[in-house]
Amino acid sequence: MTALSFARTDTSVLGHWWWTVDRWLLAALALLIGIGILLNLAAGPPAAERIGADTFHFVRRQMVFLPAAVALMLSVSLLGPVAVRRLAVLGLLGGIVLLLATLIIGSPINGANRWLRIGGFSLQASEFVKPCLAVTAAWLFARGRLEEGFPGRALAGGVFAVVALLLLAQPDVGMTMVVAAVWCAQFFLAGLPLALVFLLIVAGIATLVGAYFVFPHVASRIDRFLDPASGDSYQISRSMMAFQDGGLWGVGPGEGRIKGSLPDAHTDFIFAVAGEEFGLFLCLLMVGLFAFLVLRAIVRVWLSDNLFVLLAVGGLSVQFGLQALINMASSLHLMPTKGMTLPFVSYGGSSMLGLALGMGMVLALTRRRPSELPTARSTVPPAARPVSPLPPGGPR
Repeated sequence: MTALSFARTDTSVLGHWWWTVDRWLLAALALLIGIGILLNLAAGPPAAERIGADTFHFVRRQMVFLPAAVALMLSVSLLGPVAVRRLAVLGLLGGIVLLLATLIIGSPINGANRWLRIGGFSLQASEFVKPCLAVTAAWLFARGRLEEGFPGRALAGGVFAVVALLLLAQPDVGMTMVVAAVWCAQFFLAGLPLALVFLLIVAGIATLVGAYFVFPHVASRIDRFLDPASGDSYQISRSMMAFQDGGLWGVGPGEGRIKGSLPDAHTDFIFAVAGEEFGLFLCLLMVGLFAFLVLRAIVRVWLSDNLFVLLAVGGLSVQFGLQALINMASSLHLMPTKGMTLPFVSYGGSSMLGLALGMGMVLALTRRRPSELPTARSTVPPAARPVSPLPPGGPR
């Protein structure tokens, strides 16, 4: 599809969408998805062989989810702000129900109840709750700021508390911290009092300290980060070797050897596969793409007169960038490991669909509103326009 496919006078749904959507965001997302396909072709076969599956088991499954994710993202991007808000509220309510169901009938994996088995598909409800919570909280904060007497902050805080408690019950401390960081960022943008800034900082530190003592797996990861000799640090050591071997340009596509002995090379440590086979060049390109997507989305709405749009895009962008940062920093041993996928790159159906939903909302909310679109009248120089002899209100 090119810009010549639709004329500016095309009033169809797709024509209007094409001339209002941010095509730079679309191009960056398309490039990121293409890199994900390339890296899954590199990391998927060794991971499949380790579990005794056929060579292209993970590649084939990912290619099933990818068209569905792209279709979801583009479909959501057709919506207006009101429809996005309604979708988010309904999605959040449905997501909370699924989180409750996960605690009751979920499939425990490594001591955590985070997955629901639906047929042959494993669903991680928290991936869909993340973007829906960000948009719903943005609406509540905005309405509370603009409508006197509406308890927007209290409602946003209550919704966040419900989701956070359900995530901690799984337990999923990492996801809880991401959701909390996004909520706090939106609260700050909505006009957070300085006293609450201090209280939230103290609460965040207290939560991290409490998680260390309450959840053994959190303590183990922090201990291994501070002292690799204190426990099993096999994956992170192999990841660092992959970056070391890759150097500036990498060993070449398909030539990586460390990915064969890196259990989570296709999911949590796919950034290490990029470092080994394609070197620093591709790693910097990926970092640049993530940074561009976040900054482009925020700049696009920074001067918007719609507070809801500003808060929603800000929250979704922070969420997207923070998830990418956590994954890459974990692979580089810059922070304790956290089982979090690299957006649109790592293998994972729930993650791919949840990210598509969130970025579809970003594309929808960053579209140019009718008042911002060029018109035939606006292309005429002011000096060449006829001057009406009538007053602005017309004849009286």
